[in-house]
Parts: sequence; C-alpha cells; structure tokens
Amino acid sequence: MDAKREAESETITAPATDAERDELAERLVRRFSKWSAAAGIIPLPIVDVVAVGGIQLQMLRRLAEIYDVPFSENRGKSLVASLAGSIVPVGAGAAAATGLLSALKAVPPLGMTLAAVTMPAISGAATYAIGKVFIQHFASGGTLLDFNPGDYREFIKKHASGASTTASDL
Repeated sequence: MDAKREAESETITAPATDAERDELAERLVRRFSKWSAAAGIIPLPIVDVVAVGGIQLQMLRRLAEIYDVPFSENRGKSLVASLAGSIVPVGAGAAAATGLLSALKAVPPLGMTLAAVTMPAISGAATYAIGKVFIQHFASGGTLLDFNPGDYREFIKKHASGASTTASDL
C-alpha cells in the first residue's frame, strides 16, 4: 500500500504534460526573481551580488530538475555568469552594471540610495530573463552541455522589456 501511495504522489508532484512543466517552471522563475530582488536590497557591497548569483544558480538547478536535465554546479555557475553578463547591458544600459551598483552601496548616502533603488530591480529582472532563457532552452530539448549564451541574445533583447516590467511588479 505504501508503494502505491508513493507512486501516486510522484505522479501528482511530477508534471504530466509539457504545458504543466512549463507552468511549473514559470512559477519557479517568478518566485526566484522575487528572491533576487530581495537579495539586491542587501546593504553590503559584493555580498548582494554573491547572494543573487547563488539564487540564480539554485533556480537553474531547479529548472534542470523540472526538465530532467542533468545538472553540474560548475557548468551552471559558468553559464549563469556569462548569461548575466549579456543580460545586464541589454536590460539596463552598460552604465548600470551590477558590480558598479553594488559598489555604490559603500558611498553614503547618495550611492546607497541609488543602489537601493536600482539593484533590486536589475537583480530581479536579470534572474527573470535568465530563467526564461533556460525554460526556452530546456523545453526545446537542450542541456547545460549544449547551451550557448550567444544563441539567446535576440531572445534576451525581445524579452528584456518583459523582464523589466516583471521586475517592477515584484
């Protein structure tokens, strides 16, 4: 009887269709985007960037689980970093690089105020865009091994306004 209950619970928790899997992934990305926006508020320079990176890596790990894609932490870190580097200039302008905003938190009070307003929005939007890219990639049968950030530049540009809209909704 216990084995039967375990099998039933697995089918309930595991998405049965591609549409259910995509919906689960979308909810996950929205949740992690909110966590990234919250991490952007951390008042310590560099700590906020590390926290956002960790959140993005955890999101990637969970998306890989949803799509049954093998996950490698080292490969995941590399891909998130390279993709984040291509998202920030697209979505927020080259002058608003995340590291610069984080460093501004060390300059009271103007730098802290500017960073406190912009860093959460950029962090949330970048996480949202990264999540959308990986949903697209994994849903089309891709893995971490065949992911090429350059292949998604147009996708990122197309969805950059959606990411900033979503970030303002956070």
